[in-house]
Amino acid sequence: MPSLVVRNLDESIVNALKERAVKHHRSTEAEHRAILAEVLMKPQRKSFAEALTSIPAVGMESDFQRANDDTNESNVFD
Repeated sequence: MPSLVVRNLDESIVNALKERAVKHHRSTEAEHRAILAEVLMKPQRKSFAEALTSIPAVGMESDFQRANDDTNESNVFD
């Protein structure tokens, strides 16, 4: 299995990693592996544009018009 060496880390990062490892009852190395796996192996989120294009086209514009849309005024609080 390959190894990864990370050099020149700020001491505060190392301390935060150690604290997080203690909280999760793991070694620092195991915590480091868990963080990398959590961040790098989770499914990619869709962009907003991808989410919009995945919405199916249903109905006609007239299906979504307000029933009492007789005026040109658009006051949603009336």
